[in-house]
Amino acid sequence: MKWMLMMNVPGAEDYQVPTWTPEEIVAHMGFMHDLNAHLAETGEWVDGQGLAAPSQVKVVTSGPDGAPVVTDGPFPEAKEFLAGYWIVETDSVERTYQIAARISSAPGPGGAPLHLPIEVREVLRPVASDDISV
Repeated sequence: MKWMLMMNVPGAEDYQVPTWTPEEIVAHMGFMHDLNAHLAETGEWVDGQGLAAPSQVKVVTSGPDGAPVVTDGPFPEAKEFLAGYWIVETDSVERTYQIAARISSAPGPGGAPLHLPIEVREVLRPVASDDISV
């Protein structure tokens, strides 16, 4: 089964990573690198990336003529934003939860675990056109 693990962090006004010391940032990024290397070694790694800051987000909808309508995002009332994601392939949901808990324990200021919420969602397999009946 494939799973998407999404790291949500406090809203942009509360996001304190830019105030961390260089040593804290190096420790945090080292943790992420080591985690990703471990998942690659176990064959569970599919993909994962950090994402741009909320100030760089755009929201796109389709206008009446089908042309893209682009607005700034995310919305100011957002309490959290998606900072990064992993896609893993595991043999069980329990293993997926173990990986998510490890991600949640990434170090922050002073090396203390951040305990960030990690959203876990199964990645559904594509549906073939012959699987669809009308």
